[in-house]
Amino acid sequence: MRNAIVAKVYHITSDRKVALHKHNDKGEVFYCMRGAGFGVREAAEEELLPGKTFVVRAGSMHALKTDGDLFVSSFLTPAVDEQ
Repeated sequence: MRNAIVAKVYHITSDRKVALHKHNDKGEVFYCMRGAGFGVREAAEEELLPGKTFVVRAGSMHALKTDGDLFVSSFLTPAVDEQ
């Protein structure tokens, strides 16, 4: 479903590598539920702690990383055309 919001929960550990990637037609919002880590962009990192979000625009390279355990909810959202 192209216009649906897709929600998932991820448990990222220090030995799980999430490579930089992008979604051309969807943005993504990560909500940190437990643990700590970083939302990664090509040129910067944002600290993720419980209650914090990491927002990625459609077409932007991004990844997640942690030195321990990171539990996040992920919401893929349809890209909105800016007019």
